[in-house]
Amino acid sequence: MTLLENFKPLALALLIAIAGITRCGTASAADLQTLTVAGGCFWCVEADFEKVDGVTGAVSGFTGGTLKNPSYKDVTAGGTGHYEAVEITFDPNVVTRETLLNMFFRSVDPTDTGGQFCDRGDSYRTAIFVSNPNEKVLALQAKSDAMTALGQKIVTPILSASPFYPADEFHQNYYKGNKLLLTRFGPKRQAAAYKRYREACGRDKRVKQLWGSAAPFVHS
Repeated sequence: MTLLENFKPLALALLIAIAGITRCGTASAADLQTLTVAGGCFWCVEADFEKVDGVTGAVSGFTGGTLKNPSYKDVTAGGTGHYEAVEITFDPNVVTRETLLNMFFRSVDPTDTGGQFCDRGDSYRTAIFVSNPNEKVLALQAKSDAMTALGQKIVTPILSASPFYPADEFHQNYYKGNKLLLTRFGPKRQAAAYKRYREACGRDKRVKQLWGSAAPFVHS
């Protein structure tokens, strides 16, 4: 048997292995799901959920309104009907939609009808967006569970999904950016400015007050 003939079975085995890995990768990508939520400042929601095992990405953007391709300025000015929202992509084999929904409710103030924390106005209200009846059932169950756990009325609506428009690049991964900014706290790197904003806005303080040890992203 020649060296070439010895090599052929090895080459075939290698090709089969590569094909198997490729199929697994494709299947994994196909299994990914999305959950779109509005929880006030999208920088904070994105920062929180990107820490969760099984979440493969989170994109800040806008949804729920009437204007196509709105800018940040359009939405914060009011009148477009959009929410600041985050589209969370996750692997349901690692983390379930139910778990993410429960985490979401416990990372916001779902009793507030006028916005979230220091950010006021319609674009900062909480909401969950669903694409089918099963997603709606899960969202309603999570809302009911949260209401029972909190012992207060929860005003977060469950809404039908509408087009999601990613915000511009400046707002993506804002919490870990390195760009130097001139803020009300003075010149600061983006990540540092984010931390000061989050603290000054009182987000974690209010979430801890509401949810105590059940708050998934607040550390004492």
